[in-house]
Amino acid sequence: MAGAMVASLSAAERRRLLRAIARDLRKSQGARIAAQRDPDGGAYAPRKERPPATPGAYPVRFLYPKGSPAPRLVVMKSWVRQGPLLTGFDIEAGGIRSFFWDKVDRWLPVEAEDKARAGGKLRRRGSIRRRAMFRKLRGARYLRSDASDLELWVGFSGSAAAIAGIHQDGGSDRPAPKAPAVRYPRRVLIGMTVAERNRVLDLLITHLDQKAA
Repeated sequence: MAGAMVASLSAAERRRLLRAIARDLRKSQGARIAAQRDPDGGAYAPRKERPPATPGAYPVRFLYPKGSPAPRLVVMKSWVRQGPLLTGFDIEAGGIRSFFWDKVDRWLPVEAEDKARAGGKLRRRGSIRRRAMFRKLRGARYLRSDASDLELWVGFSGSAAAIAGIHQDGGSDRPAPKAPAVRYPRRVLIGMTVAERNRVLDLLITHLDQKAA
């Protein structure tokens, strides 16, 4: 029925109509992804929680960065190592800073005066891990839509398409170049809901009614 309704329109009208429907679907698909729901209404599998990094129990003192003609002194009393990064309260800078572990020029002995110096504490922002998944993917830069006079599409563009495909199908990927592959739970990013199917029919009927009026 819907196909016959669309076929009755001219090519230019079909293109305009299908583009309008595609834009509407892109918006609703983005809203559903933001709500962390599959097209059938089920919730996305939650993000796997990582164990918190253990703070260093001793101060560190080093020169940074490697290769600089005048590396600066860094003294930390509260820090954690997270992969390639050393993050902590930089007493010299007076705030939280991150440094690449392999770019440390030289480790220095900690002086008694360094142990006595006042320094802030590293407070981890736990809320970062609790933010909704796919915040960037669902934006207009990556979640795209378009149409011709014969078809419409809603999907991801560029490198985002490969990332989305892994989650769409529950595939495997390496979270970092040298890290082992990890299998991700299936989270359907693109898929029609019952409400969207009904919405498409409503848009078609509304367009034809306005054309006939």
